[in-house]
Amino acid sequence: MAEHSTQATAAIAPREQWTGQFGFIMAAVGSAIGLGNIWRFPGVAYTNGGGAFIVPYIVALLTAGIPMLLLDYALGSRYRGSAPAVFRRIGKKFEMIGWLKVLVCFVITAYYAVILAWAARYMIFSGTLAWGEDSTTFFVKDFLHLTDPGAAAEIVPGIFWPLVFIWVAVAIVMALGVSKGIEKANKFFIPILVLIFLALVVRALTLPGAAEGLNALFTPNWGALANPQVWIAAYAQIFYSLSVGFGIMVTYSSYLKRKSNIVPTGLVTGFANSSFEILAGIGVFATLGFMANAQNIGVDQLEGLTGVGLSFMTFPQVISMMPGGAIFGIIFFASLLIAGFTSLLSLTQVISAALQEKFNMSRRVASISVVIFDGVASVVIFSTSNGLNALDVVDKYINEIGVVSCAVLTCIVVAFVLKRLPLLRAHLNYNSRLHVGKFWYACIAIVMPIILGVMMVITVVTLLRDGYDTYPTGFLYQYGWIMIMLVVAVAYFLTVSPWHTPVDDFDAVSYHGAEATPGMSDSPKDTGNTGPYTRELMGLTDERKPGTYNPMKEI
Repeated sequence: MAEHSTQATAAIAPREQWTGQFGFIMAAVGSAIGLGNIWRFPGVAYTNGGGAFIVPYIVALLTAGIPMLLLDYALGSRYRGSAPAVFRRIGKKFEMIGWLKVLVCFVITAYYAVILAWAARYMIFSGTLAWGEDSTTFFVKDFLHLTDPGAAAEIVPGIFWPLVFIWVAVAIVMALGVSKGIEKANKFFIPILVLIFLALVVRALTLPGAAEGLNALFTPNWGALANPQVWIAAYAQIFYSLSVGFGIMVTYSSYLKRKSNIVPTGLVTGFANSSFEILAGIGVFATLGFMANAQNIGVDQLEGLTGVGLSFMTFPQVISMMPGGAIFGIIFFASLLIAGFTSLLSLTQVISAALQEKFNMSRRVASISVVIFDGVASVVIFSTSNGLNALDVVDKYINEIGVVSCAVLTCIVVAFVLKRLPLLRAHLNYNSRLHVGKFWYACIAIVMPIILGVMMVITVVTLLRDGYDTYPTGFLYQYGWIMIMLVVAVAYFLTVSPWHTPVDDFDAVSYHGAEATPGMSDSPKDTGNTGPYTRELMGLTDERKPGTYNPMKEI
């Protein structure tokens, strides 16, 4: 592949780093805890065996979620780059996998931001219970001005301006950088999120009917464990919730200091995310129990128990019923806004980091470029009267095809094509107090590809055969299949575009030290010398002899 001449001469900026382990954990937890924890997990658990769902959920966490998280951490921390740079460094032929991850994040970011704009507006609406008696009609007609799929769409000012505000906030944080922007934002917002959500849960538990709601959620249906779909649902929930497989954790872990205690960090992130999901389940179903009690019906008779319907139709109705509902509503939508914002930052950083390294952009130029291009796509498509329809279809296709394919490709390439699992395991164990055993190989090479592969095949066959929901075929092609093809096409174009930084000059063995992976080498040049990029990351000058440098002794 031809390289641009600037790769050898481009100025090299020192790579940013987290200030420490705590900052990285806060950022990783902030990415993992998002909208899906609050509005997806409770409904998935309830419809897949209730309390019995915890069994496949924990199995999925231990055999897929945390192992995949550690794979992302190992790739990012060892190869020290954005997703495209990391995959190029493990094998030039596989750079496109990194760009697929970047493009998937680009698409998700575009529609994810508009949900935060809705949450911001609903925080204000909560003060006066503006949705009135019919929260569904208010959301669909009065707020979204929703039209039929494919009908002429117009910009909705009530969504446009909050969405612009969200993008401006993202631009400010991103321009400040990794440690001064993203890390500080997460250190500020995550404790606030936990505190206000705990307050929400405590209030929910004091409502009449809360016990009935919790019984509905946690009463186990053990027979459901014999249903393969329940196990697939558990793996899907863990996979989507932890932000693994599509570039976020690879990018975040690339900013770790050279010697970092990685494995325990992965466990903390995984269990913190799952703990918040269970907390969210308690809060949501205690509230739904109150709603069912007030209407004198069973929880099983309620509708809209997950996703957009739960947050913007069902919950406003509950808020109107309860004493002090306005305060409860403000706290609930503030929780959505904060959880979503920290996740949005992580998605945006994947794109920004890739542009910085590919085109030698400064952090601020890359951040502003992402906000402009992604923000325009977000506003033009999702702040319109057709926005919810487009969001629903794009979310279905990009998550269940785009995200899943990225993860499957990663597992297959790393485990079978390049056979890097032993090296990555050695890398993890050298820097960690808690070691990863060989069982990790089975999780990455067998469990993940099989489970995710089955999920993707079922999804693709179903979409081709039955379509999705009641959307017209043309609409599904426009926002589904054509969108997927554009992602692949743009990823290929970016792959063949020349690098403007010395991406190939990085030598993982020289950077980390041969002691980190004894007897194993992934050096691109198989020499004892380090290139200028690796020396720059080490803090070496050209006068120093890299062959005598032992990085582990100078940490």
